[in-house]
Amino acid sequence: MNYCLQFECDNCLNPYALFAELNRTAPAPFATFFKYNDKFLLCSSPERFLAKHADCLIAQPIKGTRKRHLDTQVDIGIKESLAGSTKDRAENIMIVDLLRNDLSRVCLPGSVNVPELCKVYSFSHVHQMISTVTGELRAKTKFADILKASFPMGSMTGAPKIQVMKDIEHFENFSRGWYSGSVGYWENDDFDLNVVIRSLQLDTAAQKMYYHVGGAITFDSIPEEEYNECLQKASGLMQALKNQEASNL
Repeated sequence: MNYCLQFECDNCLNPYALFAELNRTAPAPFATFFKYNDKFLLCSSPERFLAKHADCLIAQPIKGTRKRHLDTQVDIGIKESLAGSTKDRAENIMIVDLLRNDLSRVCLPGSVNVPELCKVYSFSHVHQMISTVTGELRAKTKFADILKASFPMGSMTGAPKIQVMKDIEHFENFSRGWYSGSVGYWENDDFDLNVVIRSLQLDTAAQKMYYHVGGAITFDSIPEEEYNECLQKASGLMQALKNQEASNL
């Protein structure tokens, strides 16, 4: 189960300046700025949910995180430790299997493949274990059918998906809202969608800011380590908040 926590603040920084600082402090390939009335989503996501290019579907789930170190040699060791982690690989492969099942509902039989399994990528503040799952889409499959088969993304639920979604509803004491959803583009029947993580939600009317972090809870999980991983995931966002708050003094 991917269990998430919510943190909130009774203050609201300038969303435009904060997003610029977030991009400077924690650049990410699926960053998003979204505004709806008085509400803002500021996202520095490293994770792709699902993309479609011609007839090819591509999913890239993340499971496995380590905080980076300023010392190059120590950082290399941390990266190698993540790559060899039995627990993180097991979590990642579990979600890969879930996504293979999801994609098989809309892809041609035998076309779902895993060209990249448990590869470690490095970002500004963390190393992440990412896999790539692809499939050849069946002819005349609609966008709505693809979303119905795959959303919500397995990396933000866990497995088996339906049961853990019920557990999430029961155990989490907040509504995720935009968090763990998806933002992206859809053009000429192709699309690219992110996973809304490493994000801030701002309500300028209520003068509230919210951010969320989560981690995969398995039988082998050690609670203290899972909580520390949540803090590691929030480190880039928290640094951007500190920098922007300092600039306003």
